[in-house]
Amino acid sequence: MSRPMADSHRRFLQTMMSNGIISASQAEALHKHCCETHGAHYVADRLDDFINVINAQLQPLFMYIRKGMSEENGLEYYALVNMTETDITRMASDYADNELELFRKTMDLIVDSESGSASSTDILNSADSLRTKKLKKKETEHVLNKFVQDKWLNEKDGEYTLSVRCVVEMEQYMRTIYPDLIKVCHVCHNIALQCQMCENPACGIKVHLPCAARYFRARSDPHCPSCNDFWPHEIPEMQRFQSQSSQNLPSSSRENTAPTTSRRSRRS
Repeated sequence: MSRPMADSHRRFLQTMMSNGIISASQAEALHKHCCETHGAHYVADRLDDFINVINAQLQPLFMYIRKGMSEENGLEYYALVNMTETDITRMASDYADNELELFRKTMDLIVDSESGSASSTDILNSADSLRTKKLKKKETEHVLNKFVQDKWLNEKDGEYTLSVRCVVEMEQYMRTIYPDLIKVCHVCHNIALQCQMCENPACGIKVHLPCAARYFRARSDPHCPSCNDFWPHEIPEMQRFQSQSSQNLPSSSRENTAPTTSRRSRRS
């Protein structure tokens, strides 16, 4: 029999419903605040157990608080996910049909790119081929800004990437729609879009940039963790990711800190 929720759990859930997604550091602080506010027993390293109590009560409602990782900084986040809507239709109440089609095309571009990003130019060009209702340039830019504000996309210097919220909430949809393109990071086992890849054709594993920074740290002669071939990529510095660990949920301009690479289609 599942353990009933207390007032501390209800307060935590109310905050999750209000925010949708929060960073792990925010979740830890919220856990402590909720327990102290309602006089509940607080154990610092029992956040996941605390959330499991909530998830047990959410299960009949097909809701779930799921943990995910940011590809940009390697930090963990918690998102409240609707399990009954596993595709882009979950966005239908907030966006028009042509805006949803634009999001699908943007996701196509991002997933199909080698860098895990899509340029504003490519997205604007794709808006010309919308089958629902065409969007003018200014309208497309406005919709893209809304995607960023609603935390479905990140943007930096004209390059768009999928946000933590998007990957966490639409993971199953992405695995279904892009079965040959979606791979997981060899280190953390989460979906890998912005990553480095082993150049051995017989291997080809992917590793997120922050995961590569952690895995290859203190290794002067890096080799692939799967096939042991030499790892030819520049190893990111760990400090660039650690410097973000004290930040709250990042804004679109802060979250995407991964170095950009030339974009080639993964289907080419």
